Amino acid sequence: MAQLAVVVALLSLAIANIVQRASWSEVEDGVLWRASGGDIVATEIAAGSAAAKAGVEPGDVLLAINGAPVEGVDDVVAAHHGSQSGKALDYTVLRMKARQQLSLAVQPIPSSPRALYYMLAVVGIFSLLVGASVRLRRPDHQATLHFFWLTVAFFGVLAFSFTGRLDPLDWTFYWGDLTAQLLLPPLFLHFALVFPDRPDAWVRSDAGRTLVPALYLPALLFGGASVAAVINGGQHGEVLTRVLSLLDRGQLVYLAISLVAGLAIMVRALRRVRSVTARRQLRWIVWGTALGCVPFVIGYALPYALGLQHFRGFEFTALLLGLIPLAFASAIVRYRLMDVEVIIKRGLVYAAAVAAIAAMYAVLLNLAGVIFFKDADQRNPVIALLATLVVVLLSRPVKNAIQTGLDRVYYRDRYDYRRALVGFARDLNSDLDLLRLSERLVHRVTETLLVDRMALMLAPVSLTPDDGDFVTIAHAGFPEHPPRLSRGSEVGTRLIAGHTLALDDNLALRRLDAREVDFWRDAGIHYFVPCVSKEGAIAVMALGRKASAEPLSSEDMALLSAVAAQAATALENGRLYRQLRTKAEEVERMRQFSENILESLNDGLAVLDRNGRVVRWNRRLEELYGLRHEDAVARLLDDLFDAAVVDMVRSSSHDAPEGSAYYRVPLTTRHDPARRLLVNIAATPLRDAHGAIAGTIVICEDISSRVQLEEQLQISEKMASIGLLAAGVAHEVNTPLTGISSYTQMLLDGAAEDDPKTKVLEKIERQTFRAAKIVNGLLNLARPAQVDSGPCDINAVINDVLSLLEHQFRTGRIQVRKETAAIAPRVQGIEYKLQQVFLNLLLNARDAMPRGGWLTIVTRAEGDAAVVEVADTGSGIPADQLSRIYDPFYTTKAIGKGTGLGLSITYGIVQEHGGTITCESEVGQGTRFTLRLPLAVPAARANNM
Repeated sequence: MAQLAVVVALLSLAIANIVQRASWSEVEDGVLWRASGGDIVATEIAAGSAAAKAGVEPGDVLLAINGAPVEGVDDVVAAHHGSQSGKALDYTVLRMKARQQLSLAVQPIPSSPRALYYMLAVVGIFSLLVGASVRLRRPDHQATLHFFWLTVAFFGVLAFSFTGRLDPLDWTFYWGDLTAQLLLPPLFLHFALVFPDRPDAWVRSDAGRTLVPALYLPALLFGGASVAAVINGGQHGEVLTRVLSLLDRGQLVYLAISLVAGLAIMVRALRRVRSVTARRQLRWIVWGTALGCVPFVIGYALPYALGLQHFRGFEFTALLLGLIPLAFASAIVRYRLMDVEVIIKRGLVYAAAVAAIAAMYAVLLNLAGVIFFKDADQRNPVIALLATLVVVLLSRPVKNAIQTGLDRVYYRDRYDYRRALVGFARDLNSDLDLLRLSERLVHRVTETLLVDRMALMLAPVSLTPDDGDFVTIAHAGFPEHPPRLSRGSEVGTRLIAGHTLALDDNLALRRLDAREVDFWRDAGIHYFVPCVSKEGAIAVMALGRKASAEPLSSEDMALLSAVAAQAATALENGRLYRQLRTKAEEVERMRQFSENILESLNDGLAVLDRNGRVVRWNRRLEELYGLRHEDAVARLLDDLFDAAVVDMVRSSSHDAPEGSAYYRVPLTTRHDPARRLLVNIAATPLRDAHGAIAGTIVICEDISSRVQLEEQLQISEKMASIGLLAAGVAHEVNTPLTGISSYTQMLLDGAAEDDPKTKVLEKIERQTFRAAKIVNGLLNLARPAQVDSGPCDINAVINDVLSLLEHQFRTGRIQVRKETAAIAPRVQGIEYKLQQVFLNLLLNARDAMPRGGWLTIVTRAEGDAAVVEVADTGSGIPADQLSRIYDPFYTTKAIGKGTGLGLSITYGIVQEHGGTITCESEVGQGTRFTLRLPLAVPAARANNM
C-alpha cells in the first residue's frame, strides 16, 4: 500500500507539472540582478537578451520599473510575472550617477521545447506504471522493490521539470528532478549487479558488499554541491549559474558512465550464464538497455556534458530511456518474457490515457477561458474546477477506448477470438452435455491461445480430497491419452486449493516436487488452471506452450482464469445433468421393467385412480376384453364394464378395504362379435408411499377354457361311471329279458289269435323289445361301436336330418333359417352318428319351442375346423342347470317327455369325433349349441403324411 500511495502522489505531481508547464510562461530581461549595499545592481547580462539589446550594462543600478521603485530582487521578479512576452517595460537605471530611461521587451526564459517535455513526461509516467505493475504482481520479491525505485528515478528524471515560477510547487519539481537525476545512476548500476541472480556474482562477495555503498557516493557529492550552490546563489548569482551548469554536465557524465557500465556488466553476465532461460532473459535486457542508453549517451549526454554542439533533434533520444525499465521488467514479472508485451501494452495504455487527459485538460482550460471568461484571468479556479470535472468524467471512457484500440492492434485477428472466448465461456452454461461442452471448451481455448496441446481433467464425483484422480474427459494435441493427475500429489493439492500453476515459474518450482515438474514437462504440459466452483476444484485445464514455443503471458493466464470460472459452473451443471440423466435412465429402466412385468401377466390388469378412472390397462386385458389401451385410459370404469362388474369393484372398495375376489363372473367383451366369458375378478387397493389408498387394482382372470375343461372332465368321469354301470345293468337285464322274450314268443306261437291273452302277450313282447333297445342304448353309450369313419359333407348331413323333421317343424310353426357355407365343410366322421347328433339337437330345439319360433342353423369353416351353430328362440335353460345338461338321465323337460340320454349320447359322439360342443342359453331368450369338428384331411395330403 505504501508503494501505491507513492505512485499516486508522483502521478499527481506529474500531472500538476504538465499543467503548470502548459499554462505558465516565464519571461525575463536577461539580466542577473544582485542586491548590493541596498541597491539592485546588474552583475551579468546574457548575450542576445532583451537587456543587451536595450543597452543595459553591467554595474547599472535599477531604480524603478514602469515608475514603480525597485527595492529588491523580488520586485524585479514580480514585475516580470505581471508582464507578458514582447511587452515593453520602462527601466530607470543609474549609470555613472546619471539616471537613464531604457525601454526593453521581455522575452520567455530559454528552455527545452514543450513537445519534448510532454513526450518525456509520458515516457516517465509509463516507466512508473511499469514499475508499479511489476511490484503489485510480485510484492514478495526483493528484486521488484529495487526495480520499483529504479522506475521512480526514471520517472523523476523524465517527468519533473521546474518552470521558473519558483513557488513551493515549482521548487518541489526542481528538487524532485535533481534527486531523481542523482539516484538513477547508482540505482541502475546496483540493479545490474544483482539482477538476475547469478551464482558467482561479485556483489555477493564480502568485497562486493563493502563496495556497493560506494556506488552512491558520487550521487551524495553531487547532491551536496547542488544544495550548497542553491543556498549561496542568492549572494553570488554569477557563481550560481556557473556552478549549476557544471553540476548539470557532471551529472550527465555520471549518468552516461553508469548506463554504459551497467550495460557492460550485463554483457559480461550474458557470456557466463548457462541457463537457457536466464540467457534469453539477459539477451532481452541487454538489447533493451542498449537501445535505450547508447543513442542518448552518444547523441546527447556526452556532447552536452563536454560543451559540444549536439546534433539537432538528438535531445529526443531521451525518450528511448523508457526501454530500460521495460527490459528489466521482462525478467522480473514471473520470469516470463511474454509479460513484457503485456506490461508495454498496459504502460502504453496508461501513458496514452494520461497524455490524453492532460491534453483534454489543457484544451478545456483554454476553451473555457476564451469562451466563458474572455478577458478574465486564465487561472480562474472556476475554469480549473470545470475542466477537472469534465476530465474525471471522461477519463474512464478514454482509457477503455485506448485499451480497446491497442488490443486490436496487438492481437489483430485474435482480438475477436479472445473476446469471443469469454462470451463462449458464459454461453457454456446453456450446454448440459458434459462431453460435448468439454470438447467445445478444449477446441476454443486451443484455437484462441494457439497452444500446442490441452487436456481438460475432471475431478471424481464424491470422493475425499486425497482420493481418486483427475481424469481426462477431453484433450487435443496429445499423441496419446494424457496421464492422470493424482489429487494427492503436490500439483493436485495446489490445484484443489485453487492455485494456478505455471511450471516455468521459478517461484512455483520451489513449492513443487522436481520429479512431478519433470514428469509433466515431459508430457508437454506447462500450465494448470483449476476450474473452481462451490464444491471446490471440479476440473483442471492442463495446457502446453504456444505453437511458437513461447510461454503464456500473465494476460493469457488471467483470461484462462476468467474462462475457468465460467467453465466450472458449466461443468458442474453438466456433471449434475449427467448424474440426473443416469438416475432418470435407471428409473426409466425400472419403470420399463415394471411395465414388462405388467404387460407379461397372463391375467388382465386395470389400475384405477381415486375417481375410478383407468390409468393402466395391460396388453392381456386388451386381448381379453377387446378394448385397446388408448381407448380405455382416462375413462371411467362405468363406461367400460357392465353394471354388475362395476358394482362388484365398488363394493369391494367399500365392504372389503383390503381387497376381495369374485369367481365365475360372466363378462361380455367388446370384441366384434361380442364374446361371453367366465372370469375371476380380484380387486385390491393401490396404496401410495405413505400407505394411503390412491386407487384400485383390478385383475381379471379368464377361466372360460378351464371351466369348460372341468365340465368336460366331469362329464367324462360321469360317462365312464355310467358306462360301467350301463354295461353291468345291460348284462344283468339282458338275461331275464331274453328269457321273458323267448317264453313270450313261445306262448304266442301256441296262442290263438282270438284268445284275449294273445294281446297281453303281444304287449309283453313289445315291452321286452323296448327294454332291449334301452339296454342296447346303454351298451352303445358304454362301448361305442367301432365303425370306419370317412369325409362327411356337414351341410348334407344337416339337410338329411331337416328333411326327416320338416313335417314336425311345419306343424309346430317353427321357421328354419339356414346360413350354410357356400363351400360345404367336410369333416372326418361317421355319417349316421353325426345324423344322430343333429337329430338330438333339432328335437331338443323343437321341444323348447312348443308355440313355435325360429330355428337357426349356421355352418362355416374356421381354420382347420368346421363350426356348426344350432340356435332356437325357445324358453332357454337356467344358468344353474347348464353344467348338468350332458349328464345321463338328466333332463330339463317335463316328466315322461325325455329320457335324459340325448345330449349325453350327443356329447359322446362329438368327443368320439375329436370335437367340442358348447352351450349358451338365457332364460326366455333361447339356446345356442356350437359344435367344432375337425375338417377332413384331403386324400393327397393324407397319403403324404
